[in-house]
Amino acid sequence: MGLRIEIDQSLCLSSGKCVADAPQVFAFDDDEIATVIEPEHDLDDTTVLRIARACPGQAVIVTDASGVVVDL
Repeated sequence: MGLRIEIDQSLCLSSGKCVADAPQVFAFDDDEIATVIEPEHDLDDTTVLRIARACPGQAVIVTDASGVVVDL
């Protein structure tokens, strides 16, 4: 499916779940807000959805190839 990941930084609670689950894709910025460091990630769709669903602030936004937000 090729899901894309974004972070709505205004919703990020800095829990670190995404960073811990996929440090090759996510990192904290200087303000300890999550950011996507690898937009061309190699995560499978199931993993992307699991990470997004686990975000306590619902800050991980997932879109499909056409840019439509995926309902979690």
